[in-house]
Amino acid sequence: MDFLQQIAGKLVVSCQAQSGEPLHGSIYMVKMAQAAAMAGAAAIRAESPPDIAAIKAATSLPVLGLWKFETDGGHWARITPTFEAASQIAAAGADAIAIEATPSPRPDGQTLATTFALVHRKLGKLIVADISTLAEGLAAVRLGADAVATTLAGYTSQSGGPRHQPDFELLSALVAQCSVPVLLEGHVWYPEQAKEGLRRGAHAVVVGSAITRPQLIAKRFVEAIYG
Repeated sequence: MDFLQQIAGKLVVSCQAQSGEPLHGSIYMVKMAQAAAMAGAAAIRAESPPDIAAIKAATSLPVLGLWKFETDGGHWARITPTFEAASQIAAAGADAIAIEATPSPRPDGQTLATTFALVHRKLGKLIVADISTLAEGLAAVRLGADAVATTLAGYTSQSGGPRHQPDFELLSALVAQCSVPVLLEGHVWYPEQAKEGLRRGAHAVVVGSAITRPQLIAKRFVEAIYG
């Protein structure tokens, strides 16, 4: 059973913590992944080769791997922007690879089409294209993406800027027009939103901050109480 079959109709938990966050480090992400597995999650989305390798060693769940890179003021693609990054993620044990599929240029100078082709041919891994608009999603499918995810909706200028809820309109449009599975990801804070995503045709739902970033969870309570 491949990665997409394993997650069909289910929850993928994103276990990520950036430098400077209290839970940054593989030891903490492993614990988050184990908690997600205990809860019944179907897979983990994890960032960086060390975290991916540690989670694969500690759980039996498949992993959607990625590697985030710092960018020049947002100019470059950030999520697994090069084939070399994808290679290291694959070597760490990722079952599928998330790759940013926005118009942003890639730091190695390769086109997205070339990167996709290399990942398929040399690594034999499924590609989940992280996109922010319908046009990006359709373009990613034409280039060979095995699935698309609404991960970047609200995080790019072309997608309209910050959002406070999932982009259900984008999800519905992608489901209607894409020939590959569509994952709902981004701004999913409540179980009801996850269920709505599945009702609208999402192949699976990815939830991160609402489960695995306690400082953001606590902040929502603080802001509600303190106004």
